[in-house]
Amino acid sequence: MLVPIAGGVTSMDDFLKKFFPDVYHRKQAHLRETDYCKYDNQVLTLFTSSLYFAGLVSTFGASYVTKRRGRRASIMVGATSFFLGGAVNAAAVNIAMLIVGRVLLGVGIGFGNQAVPLYLSEIAPYRIRGAVNQLFQLTTCLGILVADIINYFTDRLHPWGWRLSLGLAMGPATAIFVGALFLPETPNSLVERGLFEEARRVLEKVRGTHKVDAEFEDLKEASEAARAVKGTFRNLLAARNRPQLIIGALGIPAFQQLSGMNSILFYSPVIFQSLGFGSSAALYSSIITGSMLVVGALISMVTVDRLGRRFLFIEAGVQMISSMVVVAVILALKFGHGEELSKGVSTVLVVAICLFVVAYGWSWGPLGWLVPSELFPLEMRSAGQSVVVCVNLFWTAAVAQCFLAALCHLRWGVFVLFASLIVVMSIFVILLLPETKQVPIEEVWMLFDRHWYWKRIVRKDPKYQGNLHQQQEMARA
Repeated sequence: MLVPIAGGVTSMDDFLKKFFPDVYHRKQAHLRETDYCKYDNQVLTLFTSSLYFAGLVSTFGASYVTKRRGRRASIMVGATSFFLGGAVNAAAVNIAMLIVGRVLLGVGIGFGNQAVPLYLSEIAPYRIRGAVNQLFQLTTCLGILVADIINYFTDRLHPWGWRLSLGLAMGPATAIFVGALFLPETPNSLVERGLFEEARRVLEKVRGTHKVDAEFEDLKEASEAARAVKGTFRNLLAARNRPQLIIGALGIPAFQQLSGMNSILFYSPVIFQSLGFGSSAALYSSIITGSMLVVGALISMVTVDRLGRRFLFIEAGVQMISSMVVVAVILALKFGHGEELSKGVSTVLVVAICLFVVAYGWSWGPLGWLVPSELFPLEMRSAGQSVVVCVNLFWTAAVAQCFLAALCHLRWGVFVLFASLIVVMSIFVILLLPETKQVPIEEVWMLFDRHWYWKRIVRKDPKYQGNLHQQQEMARA
């Protein structure tokens, strides 16, 4: 998947000297009042967050392309925009060019995040849908790790190493565009557009059998229901879609960012430098955390269809809360006096952050995309995924824009804030999320009829009762 690598670049001295000299001079100071505030610069954080604001806006255009032109088309548009953004950033001579490049990258992220989770969920057999969908997170994590390694080496190439880091984004964009040329469209998308013969041919190919009558009929019935629905965005507010809206479109994508993970991800080199690590040591520590993210994604792929989504969410919540508390306590006691941390304390900090990252890697990272992509019925899927991406990118941008200022003013308290938010997130999952493992994607909506809370809401909708009665008749037949 497309991964911007600005986090490491913003800690490079050559980059800061050229575009943010005030930040560079503050970074060199070892004054008590600058320990937490070395990188508190709103234009610098805008360089990061502008990508996500652009992705937020572009996801609505992506929804139209994904629904009308197919999932492949959205993937290819996203790859093209990402390629152009990487080229502009690599050639940047002023801050305006940096921001324009980031906006183009953001458009690529908006289209990619809209289409890829849908594509993977729709193309995969339901028994391994979770593991297949995790490929989205795995490739993202691998991209982050590769980006960290690239930044570690390009930091030594003076004075143009940062240009190489930003320009290499064109590589994966090219690979994704070329790869998309050879991808089959999903059967769901083809049926949705009335291409039934091609849809059946693709379905037989991806399932490896001609015995797809039952699944193909399910797809056609879902498509007919989808075409009967007018105003899909408005219908997200209907009672029958209330659980999907609250859990999938609003709750999970917001909580995924409010966990604090992306703050660590974006600014891990900055954080480690603020904590007293040298430039190269900070980038090296980022490679360690990136590796933990990959490990977490691999564990999630193996366990998600066995242990289930809820188990991974809840276990990781406990681990992430504990890690954030450890970080906050150490910083409260040992940091903020204008001195570098000892090796022992620094090691404990890195271990705590790694435990946080690996837990996120097998829970909120991949499941934050998997679960929403499973919840929506076909007629709501494209619109629902657009809201998912929009909410996700809004909170991503907000956290990216505010984190360094929060670190400066709240100091160690910002990690207590994240720990508190993870408590709320875990309770949200325990109370409201039904288990979706190994449930056919076209039947996931029926889980809410058996849920202790959601059944009180969805049963009030006459259309929900009609759909449920139809499904029950088909099951008896």
